[in-house]
Amino acid sequence: MLFEPRSGRLAAWGNALLAGLVSPDEAVLSIVGEDAVHRVEGLPGESGPVGLTLALGRMRALGVTGLRVALPAPGHPLGLSGPAEFNARALEAEEAVVAVGAAVGLVPEVAEAGPQGDVHVSVTWHCLPVREAPPADVPSLGEAERELAEALREATVVLTRLDVAGSGPVAEAALSAYRARAEAGREVLAPGYPPRAVRVLALAQRVDLLVSLAYEHGPGGAVAASEMAARAEALRPVERVARRALVAAYNSAVEERERG
Repeated sequence: MLFEPRSGRLAAWGNALLAGLVSPDEAVLSIVGEDAVHRVEGLPGESGPVGLTLALGRMRALGVTGLRVALPAPGHPLGLSGPAEFNARALEAEEAVVAVGAAVGLVPEVAEAGPQGDVHVSVTWHCLPVREAPPADVPSLGEAERELAEALREATVVLTRLDVAGSGPVAEAALSAYRARAEAGREVLAPGYPPRAVRVLALAQRVDLLVSLAYEHGPGGAVAASEMAARAEALRPVERVARRALVAAYNSAVEERERG
């Protein structure tokens, strides 16, 4: 499965809406995706949770001009700027959106309900104060693209050594699904993003897919604890590069506007 964080969809389509490139309905439909509903809780000026359309309008009224993504992991506060409470919530969720132009950020809480095969997913975005400061460890698109090219080579070497690269029906199915989505011209980013960002995001998703396959599948489908530990150690630097590139791609629309 391609890694497409909800924070990425919210930032990408929120940026397109703020730039006047898409309608509110188009932005909200793209952000929600296959989920049942998204609501925002804790917005300044609102007494309770509100829908995404109202929330995005309220954020514009608060002075928000753009949205950035954070994808933190233990020991790596990627895209965060504080304070501690927001960082802790974002780390627990493993993702967040940080506003530009107003000191607020959004952290998703995901809830699932219903029987297997008919699960309804609802998302509550918790709006919290953030510190207005440069985000941690976010590379430029050029840096991310160079790092990814090397990471893809490293991932291939590691997967081959661990005897999982492209092995087994599960791996083949996942890679085939990736190729099918890419060939279908899937819109990986919202309008307003530079072509290089689309290229970086697609490559980062491919690297992330390979890493996920290495964690989940061995030659026979089972992964022993010792094998999992070895893979985690070998692939941690590659995974870190992929997350940095994802953040660089999603944040590039804001970076380009600021430079312009």
